[in-house]
Amino acid sequence: MGRQRRPSDPRGHWFLVAMCALLVTGALLLNGYVHNVVGETRAPVADRGSSPELDRVHAGGPVVNMSQARPLSVRPGRRRVALTFDDGPDPRWTPQVLDVLRRHGAKATFFVVGAHVAEHPELARRMVAEGHEIGDHTYTHADLTATPAWRTGLEMSLTQRVLAGATGIHTRLARMPYSSSPAAVGDGQLAAMRVLGADGYLLAFADLDSKDWSRPTVDRMLAASLPRQGKGAVIMFHDAGGDRSRTVVAVDRLLTLLEKRGYRATTLTDAVGLPSAHTPADTGEQVLGRVLTFAQRAASAFTGALGWVLTAAGVLTLARLLFFVTLAWVHARRARRRAAAGDASRRRDRAPRWLTPPPVTVIVPAYNEEAGIEATVRSLVTTDYPGQVEVLVVDDGSTDATARIAASLGLPGVRVIRQPNGGKPAALNTGIAQARHNILIMVDGDTVFEPSTIGNLIQPLADPSTGAVSGNTKVGNRRGMIGRWQHIEYVIGFNLDRRAFDLLGCMATVPGAIGAFRRQALASVGGVSLDTLAEDTDLTMAICRAGWRVVYEERARAWTEAPTSIRQLWRQRYRWCYGTLQAMWKHRGAVLERRPFGRRCLGYLTLFQVVLPLLAPVVDIMAVYSVAVGDPLPVIAVWAGFVTVQAVSGWYALHLDNERPSALWVLPLQQFVYRQLMYLVVIQSVATAVLGARLRWHTIRREGTFSSANEVEAVPGPTTHELAGGPPPTR
Repeated sequence: MGRQRRPSDPRGHWFLVAMCALLVTGALLLNGYVHNVVGETRAPVADRGSSPELDRVHAGGPVVNMSQARPLSVRPGRRRVALTFDDGPDPRWTPQVLDVLRRHGAKATFFVVGAHVAEHPELARRMVAEGHEIGDHTYTHADLTATPAWRTGLEMSLTQRVLAGATGIHTRLARMPYSSSPAAVGDGQLAAMRVLGADGYLLAFADLDSKDWSRPTVDRMLAASLPRQGKGAVIMFHDAGGDRSRTVVAVDRLLTLLEKRGYRATTLTDAVGLPSAHTPADTGEQVLGRVLTFAQRAASAFTGALGWVLTAAGVLTLARLLFFVTLAWVHARRARRRAAAGDASRRRDRAPRWLTPPPVTVIVPAYNEEAGIEATVRSLVTTDYPGQVEVLVVDDGSTDATARIAASLGLPGVRVIRQPNGGKPAALNTGIAQARHNILIMVDGDTVFEPSTIGNLIQPLADPSTGAVSGNTKVGNRRGMIGRWQHIEYVIGFNLDRRAFDLLGCMATVPGAIGAFRRQALASVGGVSLDTLAEDTDLTMAICRAGWRVVYEERARAWTEAPTSIRQLWRQRYRWCYGTLQAMWKHRGAVLERRPFGRRCLGYLTLFQVVLPLLAPVVDIMAVYSVAVGDPLPVIAVWAGFVTVQAVSGWYALHLDNERPSALWVLPLQQFVYRQLMYLVVIQSVATAVLGARLRWHTIRREGTFSSANEVEAVPGPTTHELAGGPPPTR
């Protein structure tokens, strides 16, 4: 139907959508970067090499200065030990280690992972407040022998910033992940040491390694970490990266033994006679550190919440699909039972039937439908319905030959009514006012009926409580990929759903392509409203709220011409979606009414037609991210599982509609173009509604699929012989 031109659709929101997509991607990347590798996951690996420089490192002490031309190192003084703890802070084990140190009056050095500091800044503050020393253990526990210089610098500087934000200090101490004693240093670690030394770091190794990362017994840990003959030592433990309960016990027992032997447990720099490694951070660094901490925690919280939300969305989607398939099976079973009119044992299950066929008026609102109006009108006239049929073609100010073609057919019972362009609702209201009968059928000007359609469609109206009937809309032009996708959508997404809506009493839409109405029901809601662009959805909701039953008749088939290009499809679905949002808002009061229609229908539409499609881009971003940076097999498995479930339900929906299942081969491809187009339509529609813009009516260029001048496609729809009055197809 035609409309006057209105201002262009809003576009500024796409910038916001792009920014949201970038923020989501950024959060995923930051969270993935932070949690890529955490904790001590393997024993230190000694790379090999031989050089005078390496020889000096091997022969030297555990604290190395690489800022000079050659390595310089120092050792702890006699009876001085530096307990060092790597990979923390950990919210469970670090507080227990700190408690043990406090009981013994000991000080220690914690080589912290920056990402863990950002997660638990309060523990870093406690370390500093209780007199312990902090060293840099990279931001993500990265193996610096395998990282380029820029990544090494990034790992260290990020840790320095979160330390500044959490404690107000920087540190000059660093320990490379997967390092152990100076004797184990090879060419790879030596190269990393040069990079760190150039940045002013003192490199810390260990004299004694408790090997708690390998989960030994407490006694073995104690034996490995106890210094001999009064020598000073740097001792390595871990306060994160797994179960450290044995470490806590071992440290407690070790400190008791050291106290008895006259050792003093102190910080690393104090043990080797150097000034404190801590230096104050300026205000700018502290602010940057707090921002980084907030960003990491926000990304972690967002990713975690998103995982739960998407899991819930996936469960809801699968549950909905299975529930609707079950309801469709129940609906089909009841339909078959009611159709068995000759079986006296099932007489109580039969629906009311007309004693005599009532007269029917078919209203065809038409605007520039010259390509298909003849086929539409002929299909209505060549019906096998035994009652009287009146066909009203309401030409809504067409600028082509629509009215002339309809009038020139000279078919019995056909009237052509011309009116100035006022829109499809106005044309329908004109048809309702001019109709001579009380059973009214509304059909679009690009749609054709099968000979049995009218009789099947009006049959449920024999029940006086039924106010409207939805027919079974089929896509007639399925030759291209877009047509096949829409065919699948119509069968699975529309007709299968309507079977369920029928049983639940919450039919959202009697489609404009095929619907039957009782005049009394239309009068009770004031006719067709002009308030929305989805006049069919608006009308259906109004009739349901007025207390009428709205049902689905699967045998009443209508073949419609679907859009054949992405642009046409976008314009049609944009209008549908925006109009549905208008109708939902208009009828929002139904949620509070006694009847369950509002809560069921509007709740379903809000969740599955608005909220979940708005989350769909995030699903795609997470899928691409997971495939790009992680193991793609879980993503592929989930995708294959969803497609399989859709295919099974699609097969059943096609079976119910007597359609060939061969159409399902396009279903996997539908996930990569068609699905994205549909959720972008929802985004555009929601933005248009929120911004208060008025969407203009989008006309669709008709191809005349059912015109006798065109080749009829090989689909199980009406043939040219049927349109001329031949028998219906055998299914």
